[in-house]
Amino acid sequence: MKKVKGMYVIDDDKIYHFLLKNLFKQNNIEADPKFYGNGLDAIESLKKIPVTDPFPELILLDVNMPIMDGWQFLEEYVKLSRDMGKTSTIFMISSSNDEHDLSKARQYSNVVRDYLLKPICKEDLEKIFLAVGVGEGMI
Repeated sequence: MKKVKGMYVIDDDKIYHFLLKNLFKQNNIEADPKFYGNGLDAIESLKKIPVTDPFPELILLDVNMPIMDGWQFLEEYVKLSRDMGKTSTIFMISSSNDEHDLSKARQYSNVVRDYLLKPICKEDLEKIFLAVGVGEGMI
């Protein structure tokens, strides 16, 4: 079993949270994600990380959320990451296949590793965890 060192899931869909936990369990992935229902709560949490500690290794980010959506989160994340000298691997995971969203994600290619459509599957998990260096042959 492989373990991810810190993971944020920023998505307002509680059913998705439940399904994601089950997908991890079914694929023998040890992850203890912190769930946030909007980008603002996640940004506030990142700001509280001590300067000596790293950001979470992985962030799974939805596009459409209340209070602060995925795009607003990314704008704040870029500033915070630069100021603190810390980074995470970010995957946008959304049910939106709107070309505007896909194009906008490409504008963040220096921050966003990939844009995946919900529901994610075993192959998507392999791609995500390979990106953070814990997936080689794990699934």
